[in-house]
Amino acid sequence: MTGLLQQPGYDEERLKRVSELLPCREVQAGMLLSLMGQPQQYCYPSVFIYGHRSSGKSHVTNILMEELELPHATVSCVECVSVALLFEQVLLSFFGCDAASLLPRSPSLSDFVRIYRQQSSQFPAEQTRYIVSDTSPELLRDADANLLPALLRLQELVEDNVTVILLSEIVWETFRPNTGCFEPLLLHFPDYSKDELKQVLSKNKHPSYSAEFYSSYINILLGVFYSVCRDLRELRHLAALNFSKFCEPVEAGKAKVGDTHKLWKNIEPHLKKAMRTVYLREVSRCLSAHTHVELPYYSKFLLIAAYLASYNPARTDKRFFVKHHGKIRKTNFLKKNEKTSNHLLGPKPFPLDRLLAIFYSVVDSRVAPTASIFSQISSLVTLQLLVQISHDDQLDAPKYKCAVTLDFISAISRTVNFDIVKYLYDFL
Repeated sequence: MTGLLQQPGYDEERLKRVSELLPCREVQAGMLLSLMGQPQQYCYPSVFIYGHRSSGKSHVTNILMEELELPHATVSCVECVSVALLFEQVLLSFFGCDAASLLPRSPSLSDFVRIYRQQSSQFPAEQTRYIVSDTSPELLRDADANLLPALLRLQELVEDNVTVILLSEIVWETFRPNTGCFEPLLLHFPDYSKDELKQVLSKNKHPSYSAEFYSSYINILLGVFYSVCRDLRELRHLAALNFSKFCEPVEAGKAKVGDTHKLWKNIEPHLKKAMRTVYLREVSRCLSAHTHVELPYYSKFLLIAAYLASYNPARTDKRFFVKHHGKIRKTNFLKKNEKTSNHLLGPKPFPLDRLLAIFYSVVDSRVAPTASIFSQISSLVTLQLLVQISHDDQLDAPKYKCAVTLDFISAISRTVNFDIVKYLYDFL
């Protein structure tokens, strides 16, 4: 549906072009535009956009900035390994190399604000300037304590028409620094529905085949993978990877384009085989790609705690997670009849209170037992990383099992600098 975007101050042809480039995301683009207002008007100081991976956050924001030719600086908190690089990127994008060169070797926030104010007074903004952090902005929480609060109210500090847009996969309640800060406007991007995924994926049709034929292929693909994979990028990769197999009977003359049943029978075994390579939102990738799974920070530690609870006997928790447990003799700690590896026996169920106890022991910061932590446990169950084996109507606490492999949890552990092998009973 094109032509949906309407916002005073912007060229109608450009807005129409934006709508064409953002299928099934016109509503979110329109909401963001309404928050931004007209180009010459002062925008709200900061906007926090959140949603799951591949929900269109970066794509929508970048398309609006590029197509509407809005002055912006896109910064990656992964690439900007120091605040100096972040400050330099912003000044370079807005004012050029000369402004960036004014920064001292190890600039402070005050240096950045001072130089920005000098440059903005010489080159006043004719329209709102935007600073967009679209890669792991949660890393800002680990920087200087005053950096994130300052960015959220940068407009006030530099006295310029500038807005900071943060794109994140975690909710603001988890993102918010403990010291408190200026509250940004919140904008949620929901996941694509099945019909929306079909509409978006069908636009990438093969030039040798009709749109109807490719759409029927996408429909079959989603029927198989939608329950386990809703990542648009991964589904697009999967569609491109398997289309040649879907077309084999047609190219061999064994079926016609309209023989959907024959085409399905031909590709069904191939897709079922591909299902075994799909984990979470990953499709047809080797094991090394598991390091790219994106989970919120605390969800990673929850998953680590779940793995330890599944593969360590409960009686070993004191040995691993209590700092002053006293001396425990190895002969008493290791039972002689325990010769079979727990990893060969498979994951054991564990109660919720044990999961939380291990989580609070391994996480490297003080975390309050908020509803956010419990919602992240539910998300891990929804994503099939945890399996809930007790019913919701039971009076006792729910029990879970961890559903990931050792290689997978090792990759997750490396992203948070946690040596999980040291805490596994099988590797003593």
